[in-house]
Amino acid sequence: MGKDHQDLLYEAREENIKFVRLQFVDVLGLPKNVEIPVKRLERALEEGVNFDGSSIQGFVRIEESDMKLVLDPDTFMVCPWEQHELVARIICDVTSADNRDFEGCPRTNLKRVLQEAAQEGYSFKIGTEAEFFIFRRDEDGKPYTHDRGSYFDLLPFDQEEKLRRDMVIALDELGFNIEAAHHEVAPGQHEIDFEYGEALRVADNLITLKLAVKTLAIQNGYVATFMPKPIYGVAGSGMHTHLSLFQKEENAFYDESREDGLSTVARGFIAGLLQHAPAITAVTNPLVNSYKRLVPGFEAPVYVAWAERNRSPLVRVPPQRGLSTRAELRNPDPACNPYLAFAVILNAGRDGVTKGLDPGKPCNKVNLYEITCEERVAWGIRNLPRNLGEALNEFEQDRVVREALTPHIVDFYLAAKRSEWESFQVMVHPWEVERYMDIY
Repeated sequence: MGKDHQDLLYEAREENIKFVRLQFVDVLGLPKNVEIPVKRLERALEEGVNFDGSSIQGFVRIEESDMKLVLDPDTFMVCPWEQHELVARIICDVTSADNRDFEGCPRTNLKRVLQEAAQEGYSFKIGTEAEFFIFRRDEDGKPYTHDRGSYFDLLPFDQEEKLRRDMVIALDELGFNIEAAHHEVAPGQHEIDFEYGEALRVADNLITLKLAVKTLAIQNGYVATFMPKPIYGVAGSGMHTHLSLFQKEENAFYDESREDGLSTVARGFIAGLLQHAPAITAVTNPLVNSYKRLVPGFEAPVYVAWAERNRSPLVRVPPQRGLSTRAELRNPDPACNPYLAFAVILNAGRDGVTKGLDPGKPCNKVNLYEITCEERVAWGIRNLPRNLGEALNEFEQDRVVREALTPHIVDFYLAAKRSEWESFQVMVHPWEVERYMDIY
């Protein structure tokens, strides 16, 4: 049940809020906002707030620029990092000025796909593990770190430990249920995990987490980045994504009568992920830089396969069963737009369930990084795309994955990402100059 408008207005008065940021994201997942004084909040809740959509990536042309923000009262949060004024945040959906759903709104698009799943009797629950790097900048603006910490370090090698704690405190004040926060494998790399939940709220929370982490880093003289691979030769930042379908209060992935505890729904969902993985990657790994992470040797997935416990395949099934039965998709990275990523993941899994697909035998005792190409072929194991261009080709050819997004979003996303890939291809990189200039 949604929060009552009068309750929200009362809460804003009690918190002595002065301004409210009306937050939304563009198609690429970058947060935007329109700020209003709190005295306009009641009218905004009733009528929405008009804005010019022609300046937002992936929205509308100038002749169609009148758009409206429709506030979701359940997302009201006080921003603990605002230093001078008491400011709150409300996440919004975007509509046309005459209140029609806007096909370019990523959040509305995810709601549509979730509703389609609900009509089949399923709710979609997700948990994420978002990694990021924290750096200082030198006098020339180049990032660096003195941090010598590594995975789960306890000794004070982790130079950003206090900042990470401040981030956790801020997120806790925002209402997050933080489950863990720790140093990751690479120097300067960190992870903050929050409680799993309904896909829409988790997508909202991911946008908020990224905004909080980056804002608090800047305020403390650091820069935080969710770029997947900012440093050569160390592990990149992933966003392992835990997935399950529920039917009312029951986990549809669990079947106590089976030896492995996995239902036909779970196996179908995993098979759908495997079948559509190359196309999904265009959305879950959206940057040229994303594919610098998806290489052997750094615990990132490269091969399309599944397993129980084994962390080398694309999909892993953790050992917990009952309500905690889930599949872990290991290729997404935190640069993705979570509203779009969750939509394509759900459509791919649902396709496997609907068609009764089977994922085959799990690769439980095989390290996929160590077997030969011939052995992988014998297993029927494919590679993930090696670069953004390959991923976009797969996306264009996969009807199921494309239909997870509106035609408006598909057209803009492909155009923007094709442009990004082509721009990268024509650049001359320092590696090329160093490698070839003297020799040739």
